[in-house]
Amino acid sequence: MMLKKSRILLIGAASVLALGACDSKDAIKTAPSKEPVAATVNGVAIPASTVELMVKERTAQGQPDSPELRKAIIENLAMQHLVAAEAVKKGVDKQPETQRQLELVRQSILANAFVADYIKNTPVTDEMLKAEYDKVAALAGEYKARHILVKEEAEAKAIVAELQKDVTKFAAMAQEKSMDPGSKVNGGDLGWFDPRSMVPEFGAAVAKLEKGKFTEVPVKTQFGYHVILLEDSKKAEAPPLESVKEQLKQQVQRTNLTKLFDDMKTKAKIEIAGQPAAPAVAK
Repeated sequence: MMLKKSRILLIGAASVLALGACDSKDAIKTAPSKEPVAATVNGVAIPASTVELMVKERTAQGQPDSPELRKAIIENLAMQHLVAAEAVKKGVDKQPETQRQLELVRQSILANAFVADYIKNTPVTDEMLKAEYDKVAALAGEYKARHILVKEEAEAKAIVAELQKDVTKFAAMAQEKSMDPGSKVNGGDLGWFDPRSMVPEFGAAVAKLEKGKFTEVPVKTQFGYHVILLEDSKKAEAPPLESVKEQLKQQVQRTNLTKLFDDMKTKAKIEIAGQPAAPAVAK
């Protein structure tokens, strides 16, 4: 369904490391003399901290920390070092395509480090958690609704004006005008859903409606303008705040990051040179 929320995906430390370790010069640097060493390859040290970083990533994915896991990680890093060093000898690190990939990896590492630093140094207060909990509690339950999605606000307002005369036209108007291919054929019917699974503006609007009523002010989302009709609802009691604190904390962090990224994008000057090239069609 096109209304489902999207997620902010961050590159995992192990994924970044697996790519970043192939940086031509960094791949053959020795570790600082005071840093503990896990192994050496042709006299070049593999830092113990690098192994610990990868162990942390693997255990976060569900693998148990064990001597076998650590041995496999060290062997993989050793082989990675050997191959990367050979690439440097052959000048592969100087190739334009390799340089572009290395720069992308560098940017990925910096971006993830920025996010980790932001989360670490931007505490989520009890007041933030309570405010987020109140929003979640207001949405608790299941709702059965229809919607009409259009591109322009003016068209949405015209639909509202027609429905104010005769709301029984809703399904027919959805079939005729809605841009949502998943629900349009069924007269805009979305079935039963948890409003928290929808984009925030849509979910909040549904939760405020009374049964049999529709949104007389079009609801704007990233997809366009929605006119929403609530057909039925099943209210539910929200879980205790203490039991969902960690999930709420993560949601607040995601929301804060999204606002931060949006602000960065608004202030930046981004210029796209022409239209992205269409993929080549095989003959």
